[in-house]
Amino acid sequence: MLDRDGCVTRWSSGAQQLLGYAPVEIIGRPGDELLTAEGTLRHRDGLPLHAQARLCPLLDTDRDCGFLLLLTAVPEAATGTPWDALLPHWMFEQQPLAVAIYDLDARLLRGNQPMLGVGGFSEEEARGRRLTEILQGNAIEEVERRVLRVAQTGKAEAAEPIVRLPGESKAHAWAMDVFPLKDADGSVCAVGVAASDYSQQYDSRERIALISEARTRVGTSLDIIGTAREFAELAVPRFADFVSVDLLEPVFQGELPTPVLPRGATVLRRAAYQWAAGQALDPVISATEVHTHPCSSPLARCLTEGRAIRHSTKDPETIRWLAEDPVQASLAETFGPHSLIAVPIRAQGVPLGAALFVRYAASHEEAFGPDCTAISEDLVDRLAICLDNARRFTRERGIALALQRALLPRESTVHPAVETAARYVPAGCGAQAGGDWFDVVPLPGARVGLVVGDVVGHGIHASATMGRLRTAVRTLADIDLPPEELLTHLDDIITHTAGEQDGEPAGEIPGDIGATCLYAVYDPISGTCSLARAGHPAPVLLHPDGTSSVIDLPCGPPLGLGSLPFEAADVVVPEGGLLALVTDGLLTTRERDIDEGFSDLCSALAQPATTLDDLCDNVLDTLCPEPHADDVTLLLARPHVFGEDRLATWDLPSNPAVVANARRLAAEQIARWGLAEAAFVTQLVVSELVTNAMRHARGPIRLRLIKGETLICEVSDGSSVSPHLRRARAFDERGRGLFILAQFTHRWVTRYTLSVKTLCSEQVLRMP
Repeated sequence: MLDRDGCVTRWSSGAQQLLGYAPVEIIGRPGDELLTAEGTLRHRDGLPLHAQARLCPLLDTDRDCGFLLLLTAVPEAATGTPWDALLPHWMFEQQPLAVAIYDLDARLLRGNQPMLGVGGFSEEEARGRRLTEILQGNAIEEVERRVLRVAQTGKAEAAEPIVRLPGESKAHAWAMDVFPLKDADGSVCAVGVAASDYSQQYDSRERIALISEARTRVGTSLDIIGTAREFAELAVPRFADFVSVDLLEPVFQGELPTPVLPRGATVLRRAAYQWAAGQALDPVISATEVHTHPCSSPLARCLTEGRAIRHSTKDPETIRWLAEDPVQASLAETFGPHSLIAVPIRAQGVPLGAALFVRYAASHEEAFGPDCTAISEDLVDRLAICLDNARRFTRERGIALALQRALLPRESTVHPAVETAARYVPAGCGAQAGGDWFDVVPLPGARVGLVVGDVVGHGIHASATMGRLRTAVRTLADIDLPPEELLTHLDDIITHTAGEQDGEPAGEIPGDIGATCLYAVYDPISGTCSLARAGHPAPVLLHPDGTSSVIDLPCGPPLGLGSLPFEAADVVVPEGGLLALVTDGLLTTRERDIDEGFSDLCSALAQPATTLDDLCDNVLDTLCPEPHADDVTLLLARPHVFGEDRLATWDLPSNPAVVANARRLAAEQIARWGLAEAAFVTQLVVSELVTNAMRHARGPIRLRLIKGETLICEVSDGSSVSPHLRRARAFDERGRGLFILAQFTHRWVTRYTLSVKTLCSEQVLRMP
């Protein structure tokens, strides 16, 4: 029934069944709301209704008081409309996807029950309102911006917002399509939105992504603490709000702990931790803290039981643990965790430590569940592999470094002819110890040998090869070979040794093949340095005026190739000058070639420094302030020239009668030097050496005394015949001179030049 103004005054149950409106929804509203724009009846859901209508006036005596509207549904067959005309309506209302239609101003026109149920509001409350007027959040604002953008551009968009709706304990992931609704002319009339909750698939995808990312982000360096830190940074905040990695002490030394841990409290040292809040926890927790965990601790229990442990902070086990561990109790009180997981870190069936995952109520309202335990175990499995690799590397690198340091000089060599200082820096950036070495070798005649070498490769094999080469160089230097001959003999030794190394892995070049070496001999009498190099960088000479230059020295092939002979060059080192011998690790980097390295080295050597040790530190700070991928070796040598006050030389005629005169001259010189206690032995040495030269050699004969830390006696002649030490029999008249000489002196040697042979002996002086 309608009143005279056309408003509904009565509504029967039949009308409600036919048109879908309840009496409270329609009474008092204009009757034309029941009609479409074309004038046909419209159901409450908006679809046209096929029915017959009869409008009858209601009379009260002589005037109209209203109307009676009689509606009769017309069967579909009678109207000619197929039943599938209702399918779009059914599809909209009955599908599980959340579907909504918005006008061009992003106001809701219509939404199905799944869409309205998401927000917990009715269609009457939402119709005509924007989404941001109903729900709050950045994700909701982004959805509304997309609706407006699609209404303007007419291009569909897809999004995957993470939305936390009212009443939900966690945010859900939604897959959303925003598309235009166009008329026959292609004009955008409205915007449709279809969304589905795919949180379960999203969580599975995130789990796979997290585990996959762990394979690439964890274990990038063979460093125990660095690996633990990478793991903690990966898991926070994506999986937990706090993560710590605590390891058994032997792991940090590269050792494998015992397979069975002793009963009782467990001592662990923290390798790394990460907290989602981004604050420094150092006042509360130390990055390298050693902590004793009681038996009730989840970390101790997971190691003992060999399985992951998940607890809420309200569980009796957790309450008992916090009561026995005041440190952890204070942390729990400060940060308010609600759940945790402790997972043992095991490799080769041996426990290495444990990882602790914690969630706080302020960040994660959702506690750890069974799926989280599986994720944590998968992550820790990857961590265990990487930590075990780092532990093995730490052990092998420690052995290589110990071997290398044992083979290198332990302290600066004190020599009267040269002041030295050296630095050896093992490779960093995840590389193993290499095969660099240096040495300072005292030689006869107050001379000194300086050597720097580099073995190809890293690890124990390279260190062992370095030890063999250093020993070979010292052995060859003891027989006083010139630099070029020493390198030739060293090359022969390596070539023969390489041919005998049948145990090398297939396809692997032995470490000593391709080794480089620089050998220099400095003579303080002449102030000359003789140098030869085998594939090694040339040395740098720092002049007294502060200028530097790279010595132009012929470069032979690396050792072990056995191809070309080596050449030597003589360089006069001025008093106050400085020699710098280096390996290529100091000169070259990824950003710097060898020419730039030499330029930087010359500049660094010119810096003022009080001592050679300070200058070494300055050079290293300038050229390699950060760890390098190769070993770095630096040997600085400041030579000294012996003056006339430390040297006495006499040319002797080839006459046996001159032996007595030689003894006298030597005794007088010894007296002038204040070395009277050495007079007897010196006269004995002079007598023997000069007599041998008179008998077995040919002139000219030269006698020279050199005063250094030892008293050196040299006798030179023009013969190439070398004397030999032997033990004379009872009735032999010869063979006792050199034996007596060897007993009274520190050492004696024979060295050769192109035209001169020199016998040299040294006496140890007892300085006051």
